[in-house]
Amino acid sequence: MYTHKVHYYETDRMGITHHSNYIRWMEEARIEFLKNIGWGYEKIEEMGIISPVTAVECRYKNTTTFADIVHIDVWVEEFKGVRLKIGYSMKKPDGTLVCECSSEHCFMNKDGKIISLKREYPDIYNALVQHIKEE
Repeated sequence: MYTHKVHYYETDRMGITHHSNYIRWMEEARIEFLKNIGWGYEKIEEMGIISPVTAVECRYKNTTTFADIVHIDVWVEEFKGVRLKIGYSMKKPDGTLVCECSSEHCFMNKDGKIISLKREYPDIYNALVQHIKEE
């Protein structure tokens, strides 16, 4: 689980966290998740692999404001080797659901060619598959 404390600059004139910040928090949580499973962005990029975002979806349930704490659970929703879908659940410490999100990614080599981690990097593939959350 990744924890984020809402900064003042992340809020709008109404004192509510601007919706775009949740996308940033997803990235923060995703980077931490990958590091925790042994495949941090630095390591993957050193291998010549990049992982662009291809889609994002957010369902906002409750607001956050300055100094709120947000706990973000991260898991793999789906992965077959090329397209990775990651799920996120953001909650306040009291369990209030703030946001349910997902992001989709592909993997490319430094020449911009889409690659299959299942075929070309089975260690990374296996680490990700181990974290698929069954519904």
